[in-house]
Amino acid sequence: MRAAFFDTHKYEMPFYKSLQDKHSLNFEYFEFRLNETTCKMASEFEVISCFVNDKINREVLAVLAKGKTKLITLRSAGFNHVDVNAAKEFGITVVRVPEYSPHAIAEHALAMILCLNRKLHRAYQRVREGNFSLDGLMGFDLFGKTIGVIGTGRIGYIFSKIMFGIGCKILAYDQTHSDQDTSHLSYVSLEELLKQSDVISLHVPLNKGTFHLIDKEALSLTKKGVFVVNTGRGALIDSKALINSLKSGHIGAAALDVYEEEEGVFFEDLSEKILQDDQLARLLSFHNVLLTSHQAFFTKEALENIAATTVENILNYTQKREFIASSLVI
Repeated sequence: MRAAFFDTHKYEMPFYKSLQDKHSLNFEYFEFRLNETTCKMASEFEVISCFVNDKINREVLAVLAKGKTKLITLRSAGFNHVDVNAAKEFGITVVRVPEYSPHAIAEHALAMILCLNRKLHRAYQRVREGNFSLDGLMGFDLFGKTIGVIGTGRIGYIFSKIMFGIGCKILAYDQTHSDQDTSHLSYVSLEELLKQSDVISLHVPLNKGTFHLIDKEALSLTKKGVFVVNTGRGALIDSKALINSLKSGHIGAAALDVYEEEEGVFFEDLSEKILQDDQLARLLSFHNVLLTSHQAFFTKEALENIAATTVENILNYTQKREFIASSLVI
């Protein structure tokens, strides 16, 4: 049995190669992504592994189904890039990594908030240029502020605990309440959360119900000067609406680890090219926008866990064992 890994990166290779050798598995690695152009080659493999920017739509799945592919193992928790209904129709099993390091993403959200609030990114550049003035660098105490947490799954819950530890008041919105101790937070409606929060952090998956959850109407409900943080999926926020709100001065700051049109940009070195996305270029022009390249997950522990779960899913398939229920997409 051969397994093909698409959209592989240098930083993840050591984790997979060590497990491949340990279990005597036959993995082949490709830097290019799975899409309509490459799927014919992919169909020669019984198992394929994909990352967040691979395109697993109906057209791709139809080609895979005509070939040898029986299992798609995602190296991510999210699966919004997969046509789940088509996969089910074609009899292709799709599994994922349900969680790898919720602490990594929650801690990155905090880091972005602290950086933006205390203007660390601007102060760093100033000092390097010999400018030691404090003008324009004033922040505020997070202690006592109201933090709105949209989504209280593993990541959102851990983020809420971190912010509570700093001394913040925690408001939360989720259609499904956490089964863990929630005595440190108060569940409220989305409208109330938007109106009362000083910082709003998004920790929900992307689906039809959450697409552009933060749009023009939602932003109009927020406090003037609110911080908006997104370490989930880019399309949770309507970028055009966010830009307009930043231009008007209503939004105090935005911390974005994801962007709705990030495919072809994030994870790539474009430093020698002209950025073609005018919307992204506009976001980068704001001094109060901090943008990172989908790196919230990027810790040693997270990569180890992603690799371990991915390989375990492949072993479960090859040895005809049952998959962990939380790993199954369909």
